[in-house]
Amino acid sequence: MAIEVYFDGGKKVNANINGFTVKTDQQVGAGGEGSAPEPFTLFLASIATCAGVYVQSFCTQRDIPVNKVTLSMEYEMDPIAKMIALIRIDIHVPDDFPVKYESAVINAAALCAVKRHLSDKILSEITISRK
Repeated sequence: MAIEVYFDGGKKVNANINGFTVKTDQQVGAGGEGSAPEPFTLFLASIATCAGVYVQSFCTQRDIPVNKVTLSMEYEMDPIAKMIALIRIDIHVPDDFPVKYESAVINAAALCAVKRHLSDKILSEITISRK
């Protein structure tokens, strides 16, 4: 797979990937127009959505409806290293989500290929929240 990067004026840097265009820009305060997510934001979104793919697959294989399941992600920075120190993913499930699958769906989210490619120095926490 080839990713072709091109510049679209100002601070916009876009990528063509298998026929899709991924647009990025910088915040206004960093000289951009704020017209698209910053590359680092897309990086974070790729972790969250990858975990979502694994959660969705887990639920679908067990006939658990996913229309009320969502994920949220936060992260903490190491102020000295100026790198991510902790990624926290919370899987929000409805009250009727089977309790017996809670740890298994957390394990499924942890299988995310994007997260597994990160440094082992970055900790991650995945939890369940009932809606």
